[in-house]
Amino acid sequence: MATQGLQQQQKQVQTMVLAPQLRQSLKILQAATLDLRSTIMEELETNPALEELPMEITSLEERLGSKETEYENTSSQDTSEVSTPEEITAEPQTASESTEEAPEPPSSEEVDFTEEFEVFNKLDEEWQDYYKQEGQTSEYSNEAEKRRQHFFDSLVSETSLQEHLMEQADYSDCTQEEQEAIRFLIGSLDDRGFLTSSLSDLALLSGISLTIMRRAREMLRNFDPPGIGSEDIRECLLFQLEMRDEKDSPAYQMIDQWMDLLLRRRIPELSRKLSVSKDAVQEAIEHIAELDPNPGSGFRPDSNSTISPDASIEWDGIKWVIHINNDYIPRLRINPAYKQMIAKGRLTKKEKEYIQERMRSGKFLMSSIEQRQQTIERIAGEILKFQNDFFEEGVSALKPLTMNQVAETIEVHETTVSRAIANKYLETPHGTFPFKYFFTAGYENAEGEAISNRSVKDRIAKIIDAENPVKPLSDQAIANLLAKEDIKIARRTVAKYREELGILPTNLRRQYD
Repeated sequence: MATQGLQQQQKQVQTMVLAPQLRQSLKILQAATLDLRSTIMEELETNPALEELPMEITSLEERLGSKETEYENTSSQDTSEVSTPEEITAEPQTASESTEEAPEPPSSEEVDFTEEFEVFNKLDEEWQDYYKQEGQTSEYSNEAEKRRQHFFDSLVSETSLQEHLMEQADYSDCTQEEQEAIRFLIGSLDDRGFLTSSLSDLALLSGISLTIMRRAREMLRNFDPPGIGSEDIRECLLFQLEMRDEKDSPAYQMIDQWMDLLLRRRIPELSRKLSVSKDAVQEAIEHIAELDPNPGSGFRPDSNSTISPDASIEWDGIKWVIHINNDYIPRLRINPAYKQMIAKGRLTKKEKEYIQERMRSGKFLMSSIEQRQQTIERIAGEILKFQNDFFEEGVSALKPLTMNQVAETIEVHETTVSRAIANKYLETPHGTFPFKYFFTAGYENAEGEAISNRSVKDRIAKIIDAENPVKPLSDQAIANLLAKEDIKIARRTVAKYREELGILPTNLRRQYD
């Protein structure tokens, strides 16, 4: 009979674990330009052997070996012509260091990353050779330093909706109970500025009488922005029209009585219901569009974060040139004082091991930054090669491109390309786009030429822009026009792309005489 109870046994299994250094390298590879600085500053705070160079000592281009790469204006260009920085050295010497050169430790003490990078290549198939740099120095303008510092000093927090309303509540003329009710109502608003529950429910939850809660709500509705504290969009819009003394206007009547017809843009029916002309209905709709349906939206956290292109491609008059953005990346080096401490041989074994480990960590960080910049440069070069027509003609000339195509060309894993382009932007003569914008599926026309679906979307947008607003084109009519241009897609695909472009359907685009 089998016995029951706890048992302990050993089992050997194989698992893949990311080393801390590899995690750091992947974090640096995926980080956007502005986020990369925070990652580097974290390492600077924890690694005493690593220091940031003043801007006047050396430029980042020379410190990391990131050079401007030129591309000829031809689609048949071989990517092997892209200039590759040499391997990064342990440390560049400045003019002040050359006068009193500290003795170097024996070669056996030097830090070598060969073994680590061989392991990383096997784990993730995404690291290239370990690069070195030429120890060059040059001036970096104080003007660039001021622009960079001004940018970081300009990052300030914004006032929230609750803070804005609380400040008005503090200056409002009301009793203590009404003040408490207003504060409770402010805490019950959603991001749009609407109440999340009815007044009766809020009164029960707060323990405040319904009469006081109603008075508090009327006070709150008169706060800035207008319409705050409403229960829905209809009430919000009506209150804004009341504040403008337009209670008898066609716009007010449409919202108050015929909201369903307004949402469906049934202009002829609204014209009959209100006994006004179609032009008057159209003007009323345009007037309603000027109102704010979400009064609290202006205080939402700004999701449109500042974009700093990680690379740019521009025409210099002769050829296309790629620039890698290094403006916000600190210039790093290993503190020479620690090298001197090792060279003098006065450290204990533990002290020496600690300093060597910190130096290895610092040098690995510098190498990871260089690999990040180099990878972005190579991907930008492939985008320029594959999408040469885009840079010449614009979005309409965009071609289908997959990450696997680029990965095979630059000889890295597809996941490396995916990580390298995440949250990164490329500045072009036609605007600044996410790197992912250039990777898209597509179609083939009658002549067998590949056409990007972004190009198809651009063509649909242009067709709708040129249509007669009185007789807008249906999705099927747009599909027929595209078919005449050898772009054969289904009506439902046109509808899908139109929705992705944020374009209204036919009945909502129609304007009446």
